[in-house]
Amino acid sequence: MTIAVDFDGTIVEYKYPAIGKERPFAIQTLRTLQQEGNRIILFTSREGEELDAAVAFCHERGLDFYAVNSNQPADALFTRQTAKVIADVYIDDHNLGGLPEWTEIYRLINNQRAEAHTAREKKRGWGLFRK
Repeated sequence: MTIAVDFDGTIVEYKYPAIGKERPFAIQTLRTLQQEGNRIILFTSREGEELDAAVAFCHERGLDFYAVNSNQPADALFTRQTAKVIADVYIDDHNLGGLPEWTEIYRLINNQRAEAHTAREKKRGWGLFRK
């Protein structure tokens, strides 16, 4: 699964252009999702030195992104957001209803992944009883 995540207000409290305090469990949850095989893309409007600072902030805490403002690692050096990246899930503090707690985000993503797996199995006819 590809997960696009915003930085300001999502991984950290919103203090732009400064870097706010890390939101509880944000980086830990993203690292866990990454270890489970998900691709994590940083999708932010930060540019230049401010973008570099955000990437470095996460790196110092053990989170390195699959890509930044792009779908491809080779394009990870993009310095500004040019178009919406393609992802299965977008995590952003501007979601309708706001940003859930990171423990809830983890639960929702795992439920979505399990439902997608079950739907693929049903489409292939697995798990069905045949006479």
